[in-house]
Amino acid sequence: MTGHAVVIAGGGPTGLMLAGELALAGVDVAIVERRTNQGLIGSRAGGLHSRTIEVLDQRGIADRFLSEGQVAQAAAFAGARLDISDFPTRHPYSLGLWQNHIERIMAGWVGELKVPIYRGREVTGFAQDDTGVDVGLSDGQSLRAEYLVGCDGGRSLVRKAAGIEFPGWDPTVSSLIAEAEMADAPELGIRHDANGTHGIGRLEYEIRDGEIIYKDEGPVRVMVTEQHVGSTSEPTLRELSEGLIAVYGTDFGIHSPTSISRFTDMTRQAATYRDRRVLLAGDAAHVHAPDGGQGLNTGVQDAVNLGWKLAQVVRRTSPEGLLDTYHAERHPVGARVLRNTMAAVALRRTDERTKALRDTVAELVGMDEPRQRLAAEMTGLGICYDFGDGHPLLGRRMPDLDIVSANGPLRVFTLLHGAQPVLLNFGEPGGFDITPWADRVQLIDARYDGTWELPAIGAVTAPAAVLVRPDGYVAWVGTGTQAGLVDALTTWFGPRKNGGQSAVS
Repeated sequence: MTGHAVVIAGGGPTGLMLAGELALAGVDVAIVERRTNQGLIGSRAGGLHSRTIEVLDQRGIADRFLSEGQVAQAAAFAGARLDISDFPTRHPYSLGLWQNHIERIMAGWVGELKVPIYRGREVTGFAQDDTGVDVGLSDGQSLRAEYLVGCDGGRSLVRKAAGIEFPGWDPTVSSLIAEAEMADAPELGIRHDANGTHGIGRLEYEIRDGEIIYKDEGPVRVMVTEQHVGSTSEPTLRELSEGLIAVYGTDFGIHSPTSISRFTDMTRQAATYRDRRVLLAGDAAHVHAPDGGQGLNTGVQDAVNLGWKLAQVVRRTSPEGLLDTYHAERHPVGARVLRNTMAAVALRRTDERTKALRDTVAELVGMDEPRQRLAAEMTGLGICYDFGDGHPLLGRRMPDLDIVSANGPLRVFTLLHGAQPVLLNFGEPGGFDITPWADRVQLIDARYDGTWELPAIGAVTAPAAVLVRPDGYVAWVGTGTQAGLVDALTTWFGPRKNGGQSAVS
C-alpha cells in the first residue's frame, strides 16, 4: 500500500493551495483528483479578492495571477459596489480571472513543488484508526495517510463518509449558467426582473475604468434564473433556451454549448471541520450562493489556515490539538460568509418592500464607515481571529510593510514566501532571544518609520514587536515587554527544545 503523510481529496483551488502549503513545509502530500487533467469546462468562480491576492503574494506567486487577470473594483454586496481603492494594502482591488486559469496557474506551482497527483481517480471511502487513514480509490488501489483532507466540493464524499452533519437551508433560487454560441446578436449585460437576475456577456472582454467592455463577437456566457426550484437532473440546451425566452422573449439562436450547469442559493456548513484524522476545507465545508464571489476565496484561505498547522502536527513539532484551532478560526469565518450571501440573495428579491430595503442598504454602504466595514468583510481584509483582548493587530493580517533589516530594505511578505513564521523586532536590535524556537521561527530586527494602518480600522499604535504566523496573521504583539511571547510561541509553534530535541514525542 502506497503511503503519504497527507492525502487530499480534490484538486480544485482549495486542494491545490493546501498541497502547496504542505509541500513548502516539507510534508509528503498527494492529491487524488477525478479529472485526468487540470482542464475545467464551464463557468465557475470569476476572480480573486484582495486578501486572497495577499495570500498568494505571501508565497511569492501573486504576479503569476496578476499577469493574466484584469484588475477592477469588483467587490460588491447585493449589487452595491464596494470600492476599496483607499484600503491600506498593496492590492486594493479584485482580480478578474476565471477559475480555469486560476487552477492552471496553481497546478503549475504545485507541480514545481513536486506534489504527486493521482489523476482519473476518486476517493471512494476510508477507514481511520489511531495512527492514520486507509483511503480507498476508484481504481481499487488504496493509500495510507496520517491525515485525509476533503477538498472534494459541496457533495463531498469525505464529509458524508465521516458522518459529519451538513446543516443549513434548502435553495430558494435556481439559475442556469452556460457557455455557448448565439446566432443572433444578444442583449449584453445584467437584467433584473420579477423572476430574478439574468445576464449575457462575451467570453472575451476588457475592464476599462471599472466598466466591462465586451468583444463584438464570439462565444457568450449566459446566466438565467429558472422559474422553478428543485430540479436535480442535468440541465439541457432546451431548458436553457426556454429560460432565455421567458426572460428575453428569444433565445438569440443559442447553440453549440460547451457547458451547461445549475447553481442555487443552497446554504449549508459542516457542523465540524475535523473528525479526528479527517478534515474538510472549501466547498466540502461550506456551500452558499455565489453572490460576492466569496466561495473560492474562502476555500483558498481555509487551506492557508490549515496547511501550516497540519504540517507542524505531521512533523511532530506541535501537538495534535493545534488542529482544533482550524475549526475554531475558520468555522466562524464560513458562518459569516453564509450569513452575508443569504442577506444578499434576500435583498435581490423584486417585491416593493425588498426594493425599499435594498435602496436603504445601498445608501448606507455609500457612506464611508459602513462601506469600509462591509468591504473589509467581503474581501477578507477584515478577518480577525479571536486571540483575546490586546492590540488591534492581534488576530488580524499583518500589513505588508516596507521594512529595513540588517540585510537592507525588504517587504514583510517576502519573509513569508517559505511559509515560515517570523518575529519582527522593531525595538533595540538583539532584544529577543528565542533560541528554543530558532529552528522554527525567523527573528528579524527591523525598522519601520511609517504609519501602521488597518482596513476599516485606520491608524493603530506602532507595536514594539509582532509575531506573525505562516498564514500572515499576528499571533502576538509586543508593546514594550515580552509578556506573553513564550506562551504564544508554545501555542502556535510547539514547545521549546529540550536538550536539542523537541519536547513533543
